[in-house]
Amino acid sequence: MNIGYLCTTAHVLKGQGERVAMRWIDARGERGSYTFLDLDKESNRFANLLESLGFAPGDVFFTFLPKMPEQFFAFLGALKARLICGTLFSNFGEDALLDRLGDSGAKGIITKKSFLKKLERIRERLPDLEFIILVDDPGETPADGVLGYAALRKGASEQYAVAPTDPDTPSVLHYTSGSTGKPKGVLHRHGSVEHQVATTRDVLGLGPDDVFWCTADQGWVTGTSYGIIGPWCLGVTQVHYGGTYDASRWFEILSGEGVTVWYSAPTALRMLLREKDQLVGGFRLDKLRAIFSVGEPLNPEVIHWARRVLKRDIFDTWFQTETGAIMISNRPGMEIRPGSMGKPVAGIQAVIVADDGSPVPAGQQGNLCLVPGWPSMFVGYFHHEDVYRQKFRDGLYYTGDTALVAPDGYFWFMGRSDDVINTAGHLVSPFEVESALLEVAEVAESGVIGAPDPLLFEKVVAFVALREGDAPSPDLELKLKLYVSNKVSSVAAPQEIFFCESIPKNKSGKIMRRILKARYLGEDPGDVSTME
Repeated sequence: MNIGYLCTTAHVLKGQGERVAMRWIDARGERGSYTFLDLDKESNRFANLLESLGFAPGDVFFTFLPKMPEQFFAFLGALKARLICGTLFSNFGEDALLDRLGDSGAKGIITKKSFLKKLERIRERLPDLEFIILVDDPGETPADGVLGYAALRKGASEQYAVAPTDPDTPSVLHYTSGSTGKPKGVLHRHGSVEHQVATTRDVLGLGPDDVFWCTADQGWVTGTSYGIIGPWCLGVTQVHYGGTYDASRWFEILSGEGVTVWYSAPTALRMLLREKDQLVGGFRLDKLRAIFSVGEPLNPEVIHWARRVLKRDIFDTWFQTETGAIMISNRPGMEIRPGSMGKPVAGIQAVIVADDGSPVPAGQQGNLCLVPGWPSMFVGYFHHEDVYRQKFRDGLYYTGDTALVAPDGYFWFMGRSDDVINTAGHLVSPFEVESALLEVAEVAESGVIGAPDPLLFEKVVAFVALREGDAPSPDLELKLKLYVSNKVSSVAAPQEIFFCESIPKNKSGKIMRRILKARYLGEDPGDVSTME
């Protein structure tokens, strides 16, 4: 059941090693290709170099890279060696890195030299971090434990015998944010591959003759489950692009690479919607069979735009870091209800219940829950078993989302039952942003909410009370945004900042974010009897 083996070696042993696994396009548009044999050899080398450094099954290893070939070699190689492999967004700041590397007790990480300063500033607080591997030149006088990938690769064999791997062997670690406290590490197992492959085949409809493009970053669960595992286990050719959003370049890739199935995010699709319709007319999309979306609810207007301009439907899908793979979706052969999540996929039971666990009638909003037991279900929050147990009650997994199910069986997303902000498909913890803001000398109090946004779904909005003697200014506003961007991530940087006298709290001192949200939206704040 080893994921690294199934994505590479299994195809080589079937005589399919020369099939193209990855068409790589860098940010400048230069192209290269890697066969399944290439993937197998490079991931084998990485597994060998990890073992040569003393890594053992169960050790935690992270990638901290932009999208590039080494990202895939390292991920698959670490899984072949039965390490727990985590992936980090390349825009993470030092606080976000410290939280994740420290909580997990990571033994090693692979990154770029340009990211090294972030790690160096926090390394003394990471006693377990023994090795930093740089994909580029480490320089003449590297720090202790900082190693060059090229030299390690040169001494590593391209042959590697993957040890038998039980389905319950830990595999992938993704950190996800909650409304309170630090991010929690969502731990998966190698057996997750069963549901990831099934949904890749039966929902996305991928087969060996397809060319698939998943635009998700590998720091996101979509980028590992459907940008690596599912398609490559099925022997599908994938396109991977190392650049950022560029409408012309994206359509050039869809057309020039003959992409047949495309998986992206509503934020990206809404950005395309803002482009002139004539842009699309210059590209041939005759091979594009299906478009899928994931990350946050897909706006109906995006579906209508796609039908009018792309002459295609977009199928919305829903899952979480914790679920590991698609749970509820629209898919070819199903009538699309614009704005709906769709229906549960094969093997998944979804229900809507009230806060007391009682069933909610069709058409009424409640907690979206799943019946546990699907193969890709997470097996724990790393080092936080108490939090993991809180997600399960009365035989149900509580997703933290609210939804309703219509009489026809279609599910409709209503919102989060906590304060987590879903911005551009990324979950941002208000607590993380508030904590970062409080580190700025001028800030006495901070409160952060998510507010509706036509492009991002939700935008990060911060309320800030300043210390006595400090005054609001455009320069201070910019300083606060940049500080959060550097300390947490650019995604978490507030889109708007409001300076205020104080932050509303209840009598126990908890920030009342619903009051802030009502203030922002100009709505009735409701019961304020518990406010300080």
